[in-house]
Parts: sequence; structure tokens; C-alpha cells
Amino acid sequence: MSVIRNIKVSAGKPYNVTVGKGLLPRVGSLLSQTVAPCHAAIITDSNVAPLYLAQTEESLRSAGYKVCSYVFPAGEKNKNLVTLSGILEFLAENRLTRQDCVFALGGGVTGDMAGFAAGCYLRGIRFVQLPTTLLAAVDSSVGGKTAVDLKAGKNLAGMFIQPSAVFCDTDCLSTLSDSLFSDGLAEAIKTGVLFDAELFAMCDNARENADISALIARCVQLKADIVKTDEFEKGPRKLLNLGHTPAHAIEKLSGYRISHGCAVATGTVMMARAAERLGFCTRPCAAEIGLMMISNGLPITTNFTPEKLAEAALGDKKRSGDEITLVLPEEIGRCTLEKFPVSELCEVFRAGMER
Repeated sequence: MSVIRNIKVSAGKPYNVTVGKGLLPRVGSLLSQTVAPCHAAIITDSNVAPLYLAQTEESLRSAGYKVCSYVFPAGEKNKNLVTLSGILEFLAENRLTRQDCVFALGGGVTGDMAGFAAGCYLRGIRFVQLPTTLLAAVDSSVGGKTAVDLKAGKNLAGMFIQPSAVFCDTDCLSTLSDSLFSDGLAEAIKTGVLFDAELFAMCDNARENADISALIARCVQLKADIVKTDEFEKGPRKLLNLGHTPAHAIEKLSGYRISHGCAVATGTVMMARAAERLGFCTRPCAAEIGLMMISNGLPITTNFTPEKLAEAALGDKKRSGDEITLVLPEEIGRCTLEKFPVSELCEVFRAGMER
């Protein structure tokens, strides 16, 4: 029998993250002790629905839940206010109440959309994360961040709302393309660079070599530790944004044709190069991080100029007045938060470019 791992997230509203094989067909019975049978609204996208919607509906119905489902077009380009409005209207049309529950079945976009909708609807109803991608499993399904993109930039409208539970069925990862699997590894590698050299080493050619359940559980535990101390990103939780300021600029400039994972891979290496060249590293690590990204099929360079990246990053939510906080690696397993004048952001990005 496969190992089922449970990680407690001690946020203001504590909850468990369950990681293992074969969870989706049992999610109804597994959840019923935490969220009693009620009206369940499953939110998913057009890629995930053909794969996992029917078995999730059946699992919930078998456990006594009344089920309705909403499918929106897949893709980051649809993570917007129009899609959010459609979800909210669906919840209202189906007369969900504050005793009911939203289920986010899918990757990071679905988790963001469904979680934000659950937080807005009736000023907040319960929701459960059912991540089906590695990226959502290791990062976005945990911690309570939800958001939609605006024309000015990524994730500029959102809220903190913790889920009631997270169930990560690792069987879902078998249907991921190599590129989608790599997207998730970018966030796992980032987490290793931040906190844990052993986790970083686990990511080496992870699709073939890693105990994926153990890798996910380690990422979740490290994120849970940060959320426990800083749920609303006032201090240490900002470390989780390693690489994300250039990454979000890359995504925006590409019209979201470059995936979040690929952008994070490039952004993380950029910040490691910048840390070395600006004197923040105690042990050079940019080359090692770059090789780890490449070994997992991820890019480490961008064709966008430092000037374009800096301009796009002006709308970054981590900006505060004329300053922006960046995360810089000191060595693998340890990073630091540094404030820079916005006027210097272009030069920081330039220092992070491959030469």
C-alpha cells in the first residue's frame, strides 16, 4: 500500500494537506469528517474536466454531497475578472450558502480562481484544493493566496483565504506533459534554494529519480513552516517570491505564452547571478542552480531586455512606494530579503543576465 502523508498547516484556520496515490476517488469519504456533506461546487478547467471531473463528482455524491460543476476555458489568459464573474454567477445561480463548499480541481490557475471566488461569494464560503499539477501541489494550493490577473500585471487582485483541506492525488501527475511537470519542478527547486539543500538535490532529474510524494510533502512542510510564522506576508513569507519579480515581468511581456514555471526558473537564476555580481552571495550558486533547471528541461535566459523587464515590473505588488523587495540567494538553502530603489531595478536585472 502506498504511503499517505499528512502535513498540518497551522494558519489562523488550521488544515491538513494530504499527499498520496488514489485520493481523488476517495475524496468524499476522506473529507466528510472535516467538511460535512453539503452542496459542493466543483470549479475546473477545460483541460482537467475530461480527465478527473467525473470521478470527483462520483466520489462526492457517494459520500452524500450535492454536486454542481463549472468548467472554464483553460489557460493563464483566462485568469481574469471575466472568468471570476462567471464563477460567482454560477455559485449564485446554484444557490450555494455559507454552509456549502467550493472545490478547486486543477492547477494553479483553477486554485486561484476558485479560491478567490469562494472568498468573495457571500463574503466568504469554504473551499477545498484538489491540485492536479505538480506546480499546484508543491506551491500554489497551500498557504491561502488567491488572485486574478489585471491588464497591468499578474495577481494584482486577490485575497488571503485558507482552504479547509488540500488533497494531492499523485496519480494525477501521470497525465502531465514533460513541460507541465517541469513547471512544477521550477517551484520545488526554488524552495530548495530558499530553505533546504537536500530538497534541492532531490530535484535532480526528478521525474525519473525522485520519490515524488516525498518531494511534494517536503515542499509543503517548508511552506507550512513559513505560513505558520507569517500568514499574511508581512516578513519571512516574502522569501517565497524568489525569482518572481522578473518571472512575472517575463510572463506579462510574453502575453502569458511563457509559463509560470519557465518564468520562475529564469527569474530564480537571474536573482542568483545578480546576488553573486552584487556581492550578496557567501557561496556562489548561480551555475549550480542553472544546471539544475536545465537538467529538468527549464530555461535560464530571456530575450527581454533589462529595461523592458524593469518597466513591466513597476506594477509588481511587492513594490512599496519607490522601493521593491527582492529575494537574493546567499547560498543553496539560504536567501535574504533586500530592498532596492525602483530606479535601480534595471541594473539589478542587468546583473542577473547571462554574459
